[in-house]
Amino acid sequence: MIKEMSIDLETYSDVDISKCGAYKYAESDNFEILLFGVSIDGGKVQVFDLACGDIIPDDILAALSDDTVTKWAFNANFERICLSHWLKRHHPEHFKGYGIPEDPASKYLDPSSWKCTMVWSAYMGLPLSLEGVGAVLKLQDQKMKEGKDLIKYFCCPCKPTKVNGGRTRNLPEHAPDKWEIFKTYNKRDVDVEMAIKQRLSKFPVPDFVWEEYHLDQEINDRGIMLDMDVVKNAIAFDEKSKSELMISMQNITNLDNPNSVVQMKQWLSDHGIEAESLGKKDVAAMIKNTDGDVATALKLRLQLAKSSVKKYQAMQSAVCKDGRAHGMFQFYGANRSGRWAGRLIQLQNLPQNHMNDLADARELVRTGDYDSLELLYDDIPDTLSQLIRTAFIARPGYKFVVSDYSAIEARVLAHLAGESWRSKIFAEGKDIYCASASQMFGVPVEKHGINSHLRQKGKIAELALGYGGSVGALISMGALDMGLTEDELQPLVDSWRASNPNITAFWWNVDNAVKTTIKMKIPTEVNGIKFLCRSGILFIKLPSGRTLSYVKPRIGENRFGGESVTYEGIGSTKKWERIESYGPKFVENIVQAVSRDLLCFAMRNLSHCFICGHVHDELIIECSQDVDYKSICSIMSRSPDWMPDILLRGDGYETKFYKKD
Repeated sequence: MIKEMSIDLETYSDVDISKCGAYKYAESDNFEILLFGVSIDGGKVQVFDLACGDIIPDDILAALSDDTVTKWAFNANFERICLSHWLKRHHPEHFKGYGIPEDPASKYLDPSSWKCTMVWSAYMGLPLSLEGVGAVLKLQDQKMKEGKDLIKYFCCPCKPTKVNGGRTRNLPEHAPDKWEIFKTYNKRDVDVEMAIKQRLSKFPVPDFVWEEYHLDQEINDRGIMLDMDVVKNAIAFDEKSKSELMISMQNITNLDNPNSVVQMKQWLSDHGIEAESLGKKDVAAMIKNTDGDVATALKLRLQLAKSSVKKYQAMQSAVCKDGRAHGMFQFYGANRSGRWAGRLIQLQNLPQNHMNDLADARELVRTGDYDSLELLYDDIPDTLSQLIRTAFIARPGYKFVVSDYSAIEARVLAHLAGESWRSKIFAEGKDIYCASASQMFGVPVEKHGINSHLRQKGKIAELALGYGGSVGALISMGALDMGLTEDELQPLVDSWRASNPNITAFWWNVDNAVKTTIKMKIPTEVNGIKFLCRSGILFIKLPSGRTLSYVKPRIGENRFGGESVTYEGIGSTKKWERIESYGPKFVENIVQAVSRDLLCFAMRNLSHCFICGHVHDELIIECSQDVDYKSICSIMSRSPDWMPDILLRGDGYETKFYKKD
């Protein structure tokens, strides 16, 4: 009786997985599994050469859909999705979906019996690649470096040439020696995956985190429907608009290529303007101080710089045969907090929409009415940018309920730090950004009423200053663009910190606790957050029971000559390196991690619904028309047992297409 399997696949498809994702890759008619590497119950790795006629035994095939057998893989989503399609195609008797037929997720193998060593690695603060994890852990057996070339040779289409006889694909018989190495590579990957599992066995992932992973997989399996009429027409409209804008710029400037930075700088210089940069902010600033042809040319350049079409093209690449985009969420993609990372279309950074007539503009694009769109809207690139969200639609007969937490990070920070006046604001149902602005500017501020223009400044201050930020953070958040002067910024910082003494104290108490734990190797605690060092890793235990991991922490010296904490992780260069941190930064990690845990709590409470997407503190649920969005918001407002006193509020609305309300 099989209890556990470790699996690695080598596959072929004519679909580019980097652009289209695993779901579209595996559903291609030309998809096939070449090699199936597997270890049964920790035994010797077997490689089944399916490309050369090997047959996988029935007991292994049956185990793939047996919920009592745990399946392990590094990036298990890939193996599970590939095997879902392969089983349905070649061994339908061994395929078993999950959920109810009405759920698009039911087309795939149940993720509840799958576990992922990549998730385990991320949970421990390690890289998200098999090669990277093997290197950091200094495993005896490392991933073979020949792999990339072999994958390119056997797993991807090739260009037909005279030398290769005009073929579009390389088969085992075309390079028998390479094929034998490829089988060794496949076996090695399973060995490395098992070695990682063995090395990390002292630090098991909690069961509830695996449950969150399974829910994440279900959401990725479900996907979100796309309105391909909107997508295709938006791409066509963008191309036509850009062509017209380019002609207009050429007519004004007489330049061959007004998009050229060199040519445009020279033209501006000829008109008395010396421009160091033609970035969006710089161009917007120049417009304010110019008029006539120069101002018009600069406005046209801003319109040309809108890159909305890339999102629509990503949608076109990612959409599957069922009209839905799948696999847009990377579980534990941000291992500093455990938050998700976006994949493919990047739902996490879509442009906001501020149009009052969003539905009308959307309908013009959907129906392909370019002339009316051009007549009614001055800036077509901007209009298309604001319409990106609306390409996500509920399937026929359903609607979206979009529900999010109100000011979740501000609530968590206030709760953890014990900043009582903030908790009172939340208890009274008031807006924290208004309250903060009111406190800073000394006037009453209401969201849609008196001094409402100051709310955004309050919000920026909240977001910029909550984690130790100062003047630089305010500037990077756009404070100067909003009308604040440089002279106002430092007093603003001082005022914010003075009015939030418990938060300021929380930063430095955490800083001291981390340093004490690293130096003395003793556990410490601040306001219910626990810190401990074990086996060369700093762990921060959150109220939920989840831990954050920081590999090889040290006490070093910062650029100011003071004490600092460093640890190893994926830095800004996307490489494994030593990273410097300090109290407020750790607080940011903690607050974002707790906010993530609260969202997971809500997701689990709403797991009976068709959750098809989530963005930071927001859930997108596809539901029948009779569902009351208020009931979903009510469920989101529940507090977990591990943080019963936090005051949460779920706000929401219902819509036929996704938007920012």
